[in-house]
Amino acid sequence: MTIAQLDQFLLFGAIVLLLAVLAVRASVRFGLPSLLIYLAMGIALGENGLGVRFENAELAHGLGFAALVIILAEGGLTTRWSEVRGSVLPGLVLATVGVLVSITVVAVIVHAVLGFDWRLAFLLGAVTSPTDAAAVFSVLRKVPLPRRLSGLLEAESGLNDAPTVLLVTVLSSSAFGKESAAVIAGMIVFQLVLGTVLGFVIGWGGAWLLRRVALPASGLYPLAIVAFAVLAYAASATAHASGFAAVYVASLLLGNAELPHRPTVRSFIEGLAWLAQIGLFVMLGLLAWPAPLGPYDILAGLVAGVALTFFARPVSVFVSMLPFRMPVLEQLFLAWAGLRGAVPIVLATVPLAAGLRGAGQLFNIVFVLVSVFTLVQGPTLPWVAKLLRVGGGDEVRDLEIETAPLGRLEADLLEIRILPTSRLAGVEVGELRLPPGASVALVVRDGRSLVPGSTTVLRVDDDLLVVAPRRIRDATERRLRAVSRFGRLASWLERRS
Repeated sequence: MTIAQLDQFLLFGAIVLLLAVLAVRASVRFGLPSLLIYLAMGIALGENGLGVRFENAELAHGLGFAALVIILAEGGLTTRWSEVRGSVLPGLVLATVGVLVSITVVAVIVHAVLGFDWRLAFLLGAVTSPTDAAAVFSVLRKVPLPRRLSGLLEAESGLNDAPTVLLVTVLSSSAFGKESAAVIAGMIVFQLVLGTVLGFVIGWGGAWLLRRVALPASGLYPLAIVAFAVLAYAASATAHASGFAAVYVASLLLGNAELPHRPTVRSFIEGLAWLAQIGLFVMLGLLAWPAPLGPYDILAGLVAGVALTFFARPVSVFVSMLPFRMPVLEQLFLAWAGLRGAVPIVLATVPLAAGLRGAGQLFNIVFVLVSVFTLVQGPTLPWVAKLLRVGGGDEVRDLEIETAPLGRLEADLLEIRILPTSRLAGVEVGELRLPPGASVALVVRDGRSLVPGSTTVLRVDDDLLVVAPRRIRDATERRLRAVSRFGRLASWLERRS
């Protein structure tokens, strides 16, 4: 590539990125997953549009997996363990048993209706069964849900990628047909377990190290955390374990550890995940164009979408939730909220890159299915939630706390924003009763700073700077959260609650 070509590439890429960022506003406003806009942009950039030619399935496969690593890392880093803890077991069942049920139902239907051979039928089921966290939560931001339901959707989306990637890889490889089902199942379980263990070790070790090393700039913490997440994936893949299981587990541990500058880290990884999604979907839109969709591809995509959305997904949800006695209306919403996005289209590049017979047609079918049924399901989710009476989240955010280390002082600086629902408003600084050694150093109110006294009354939207020695940092944060929840009588009310 010459310097002139590089300049043109950068100019073109910057324009596409800016248009994609602006398109996010439209997607949020109308309840449309942004992936549809990015796919359309990729198609518009293709040969019959601006003339960009891209048909390297192997490169798309590699770049797609790299983008999924970032997207999964963002999912783990931004997931609050307190919200998904009670949903991990049902989410795991839905991500394993539910996926197997869904694959089987889709395979039987497309084999009977479309005449697919069993290998291609099961491959289509495996590619399309996992839900996509990015697609689900880009729409669910407008749908307040009970914590148990949103946590279950989040847990499922984070957990179902790893087993499905392994299954699609086996179905697309030469190992299919040469090994028994028991051997293949054992390989998948072994890789999942080993990947989970490696992800836990790397995530725990990364959190332990970052708690004890005061980096000289806040911007280094997001870079270090993303590096640990990528390390978890790469180390597990090198060890022939599940890299996707490892990156999600490591990111979940890092995201819930008491690390400095957590809001900064979350903002950074969210932006990086948006960049990964934009590049991923534009690339997949380009890849879809060199092989134009035929009438059979469109018909097969619609048939497979109906089989997945109206048969396989509901059956998989009902079977998976049998041990957990979930209300029927919530199960119906869970079935309808199983949006597909990046994961199915990226998985469709695996058999394409392997040169499997019929892989080109499979990619086209998956492209149609994801595009059409995301457009059908996405905008209707708020209406379905209202119809099934499952709306109304129970999460109340009353306090934002960011931590910055003070290096040589062996102390931390806590920055606290008092939100409208916090009972810190109206409390005097002296009534906080922070642990000995911790103190409120500064209050920023309406853009002005003031050094508080013991009788200074806190208000909504105040920013507090609290200095706490590192040994009592956790106790200081717990006390602030308790007062934020219960008010000045926190100690007495906590004992009674």
